[in-house]
Amino acid sequence: MRAAWYERYGPARDVFHVGEMPDPEPGRGEVLVRVHASGVNPSDWKSRTGSRGPEMPFPRIIPHSDGAGVVEAVGVGVDASRVGERVWLFEGQWQRPFGTAAEYIALPSAHAPVLPESVTFQEGACIGIPAMTAHRCLFASGPVNGMTVLVTGGAGAVGHCAIQFARWGGATVIATVSSDEKAGHALRAGADHTVNYRTEDVGERVLELTGGEGVERIIEVDFGGNLAASKRALRLNGAIGCYASTGDREPAVEYQALSRKNATVHFVLVYSEPEPAKQQAVDDIASAIADGALTHPVAAVMPLDDIAAAHELQESNAAIGNIVIDLSP
Repeated sequence: MRAAWYERYGPARDVFHVGEMPDPEPGRGEVLVRVHASGVNPSDWKSRTGSRGPEMPFPRIIPHSDGAGVVEAVGVGVDASRVGERVWLFEGQWQRPFGTAAEYIALPSAHAPVLPESVTFQEGACIGIPAMTAHRCLFASGPVNGMTVLVTGGAGAVGHCAIQFARWGGATVIATVSSDEKAGHALRAGADHTVNYRTEDVGERVLELTGGEGVERIIEVDFGGNLAASKRALRLNGAIGCYASTGDREPAVEYQALSRKNATVHFVLVYSEPEPAKQQAVDDIASAIADGALTHPVAAVMPLDDIAAAHELQESNAAIGNIVIDLSP
């Protein structure tokens, strides 16, 4: 099979190789998937540059956890009726050396849910990390019907999914953005209001939009960097679901400010979510897609040979939408 891999950390153009590798075989409980599209996420380039430690966990890594394709074979313990199914993939490269940036991948059957016919393979490659992260951040404290939700970074992949899930769940949505173009993207996803965090005081503006009450839920792209605004914007007994903290990686938390609001904070890493939460996310993703409430915007599609450029584009944060590697036969 053709695959892309690296054997040391470093800049994309310095470390990536594209070539031939042996086809994998499905083990017990696994499916073998012919990958048609591989999704590129921020965690992929961060891992490639050593964010998970100074030592490579494996001698050779095929990156990417998300993807979509067709089941071609099954391992022991998996129903043979799965062969031929269109599937989307998650956790393809979490704690495993070989991910979805290859023509084939063998992975646990549960990590290959059915992909609805209405969703293309390229769109299916955008589901995994963004949708499952957004789902956990939003619903970890329960339903959101009738609530007001603040989604920070509303034009990002997770933010886009969070807006759609919140509207699907019956909430009013406020999204923060950094430009008029990104505001349009968030509004098309279903946001009721946008706040430009570069030109407006987010905490003050959220209070204005909510009549001084604040929001019941915050989906947070930068816990440390946005903590001051979050403390102001969060309503009494509200909850924050955060999945990154790039502005301040080790923030000092003002305990009394959050305690007085009886706040709940969920620190979310999609890979280590409880298994019931993952299954609920998979089920709700299927329901939201069936309801026409969850879409997957693709910003760029590149061939496998251009994987370095795809990583560079993801790293630049310039793309509005998901970046996908095309591996279709």
